[in-house]
Amino acid sequence: MTERAPIIRGIRPDREVMTTQRLPYFVGISGRTVDATGLSMHVVVIPPGGRAEPHIHVGYETGIYVLEGDVLTRWGARLEHEVVSHAGEFLFVPPGVPHEAINLSATAPARAIVARNDPEELDKVQRYDPLTSTTGGAP
Repeated sequence: MTERAPIIRGIRPDREVMTTQRLPYFVGISGRTVDATGLSMHVVVIPPGGRAEPHIHVGYETGIYVLEGDVLTRWGARLEHEVVSHAGEFLFVPPGVPHEAINLSATAPARAIVARNDPEELDKVQRYDPLTSTTGGAP
């Protein structure tokens, strides 16, 4: 069997994909697009007044860099904790921590770069119901 020589590739995310958490992603780097083996990066858009469905990431870390807007992230077993991220700020989400993201603007979309240490992360997101769950992320 012959190994392929590694190559550097550019990619322009040109199509929207609706995610399990009900936010539009523009897929960039992933196992499917560039044969990545340990990384994925996407652009996420939260529409004006929009929010993600509460969810968890199963088995991978997530780093988020806010490009535009102000985003409230509620997290914890009952989504009882909050952090606001502004344009130019990073946010870290550990694996398995329940959370939801909310665009604080009613008139402008919020945009962010999402990086994960799993090339197939879209397959490993699970919806989360804070009203019926008995377990969840630690404070």
